[in-house]
Amino acid sequence: MAAPQSDLPLSPLKTVAVVGLGTMGTGIAEVLARAGREVVGIDISEAAAVQAVTALEASTARAVRRERLTEQERADVLARFRTSTDLAAAADADLVIEVTPESYDIKQQVFRALDGIVRPDTVLATGTNALSVTRLAADSAHPERVLGLHFFNPAPAMKLVEVVSSVLTAPAAVGAVTNLALDLGKEPVAVGDRPGFVADGLLFGYLNQAAAMYEAKYASREDIDAAMRLGCGLPMGPLALLDLIGVDTARTVLEAMYAESRDRLHAPAPILKQLSEAGLTGRKSGRGFYSYEAPGSASVVRDALTPLSGGTGTPGRPVRSVGVAGSGTMASGIAEVFAKAGHEVVLAARSEEKAQAAKARIGKSLARSVDKGRMTAEAAASTLDLITPSGSYDSFAEVDLALEAVAEDLEVKQQLFAVFDKVCKPGAILATTTSSLPVVACARATSRPQDVIGMHFFNPAPAMKLVEVVQTVLTADDVHATVRELCEKIRKHPVDCGDRAGFIVNALLFPYLNNAVKMVQEHYATLDDIDAAMKLGGGYPMGPFELLDVVGLDVSLAIEKVLHREFRDPGLAPAPLLEHLVAAGCLGRKTGRGFREYARR
Repeated sequence: MAAPQSDLPLSPLKTVAVVGLGTMGTGIAEVLARAGREVVGIDISEAAAVQAVTALEASTARAVRRERLTEQERADVLARFRTSTDLAAAADADLVIEVTPESYDIKQQVFRALDGIVRPDTVLATGTNALSVTRLAADSAHPERVLGLHFFNPAPAMKLVEVVSSVLTAPAAVGAVTNLALDLGKEPVAVGDRPGFVADGLLFGYLNQAAAMYEAKYASREDIDAAMRLGCGLPMGPLALLDLIGVDTARTVLEAMYAESRDRLHAPAPILKQLSEAGLTGRKSGRGFYSYEAPGSASVVRDALTPLSGGTGTPGRPVRSVGVAGSGTMASGIAEVFAKAGHEVVLAARSEEKAQAAKARIGKSLARSVDKGRMTAEAAASTLDLITPSGSYDSFAEVDLALEAVAEDLEVKQQLFAVFDKVCKPGAILATTTSSLPVVACARATSRPQDVIGMHFFNPAPAMKLVEVVQTVLTADDVHATVRELCEKIRKHPVDCGDRAGFIVNALLFPYLNNAVKMVQEHYATLDDIDAAMKLGGGYPMGPFELLDVVGLDVSLAIEKVLHREFRDPGLAPAPLLEHLVAAGCLGRKTGRGFREYARR
């Protein structure tokens, strides 16, 4: 069905009314006023209107102090903003942006009232991120002028704006609002009408899975949040982000997403309902997944769930020397980390030549650190001297910790653990760096499964702070205590998790990546728009398709298959497009082509 034609103008939208002066509405009003628009802020609450003016005065005063505005510019911005408690104040607006609570009844009431107040050519935009723009438009007297305009919080700082068209929206309205977003210094992304749109559609599924992971007591809230910040470079952990967004808001968005998709990954985790109905909605109430100093505060305070400092209390085993098995990037990176911390390292590979090459790679890495002023030449030399390359695993006879970083193949790892069992001394800890295979299967290849544990480092190991410490049901407590203590000595952040597919990071990251592939497969949005949406709207360091091409599509597909096999959830089935690209040999940057094409080196 073609969008209806209309006489809506493409002229600049000079006067804008913002209906609803909560945090988001106030932020949008500030962005508009600072960009030279005349802004009418409307709220039924006189207190909210006063608070909006106070907030604008405070933020512009800060901008003057930071020399981002002059006093005259500040005065001009404040003069362009006026408030009212009467919707009739929107009569002369070229554009009305509605930012009221996420309720069809409230929003439809506003749109019906506006039909009798504004000019026929005034564009009406809803700021919803969960409700159907089409349903709101259909209830309006002029559905062709209704669209979605989804800003991200905090609106003055966040670059992304999603411009949402329904099948009823006139192209002229979309064009006018898109031009406005560009004038505001924002990055507009054009999307169709479905709950969550692009950014929240991907983000809330991930947040929901994190809530379910916590509810299942798989990992602590602190470890889940630390894992995603340190393992993926995200600005906030998922549970802290849910508290910021509002647990009740997240539940509303997920309910809308599930109603449309029927994907179980969108069905709100029961804990979201429990917290919402108890009034524990996050920062705004002073308590959600975490406890806060006061309602509205960002300062987390200790509560009954806060872990005690000072470790587990179980005495560990001494670890002076470490054996690292493997000759690839991960093995050499881990060997470098241990040597930098003062441990003697035996770096063993299938041949002396491979081991020597791995040590040479470490030498180059240390030289780069010297060039960047991160360590002295003497420190680099003494670090390299601590590493002994070897072409035989027999050289692990006296190590206190033997750690494998070989191919992600269970049979290969099990064979190696059988070798460790024969050559390593009694009491040595045996560890695997697997990211997706069962640690207990490696343990069962030995006669001492109590000494086996997972230590999942992230690539590149010298730079990445996170280590997932994976206990099996057979791992001894003193082994776990030793490894946690060791992680801290080598300046890594350990997080505890059980022995199940994906651990924390991959179990949350790869379904999100898979859902991004499904969006492209369904022609809902382009690669570029999705990558831009997640970087600009979610603060992600890389968009999902950039990340998939870096990780490797074959590696990503293998992890997706492991997750799907373990959890048996239809929503975790690998996207067919991902399978097709792997079958075609398009594996990402390493082959020169994945979701995008890359210049051959």
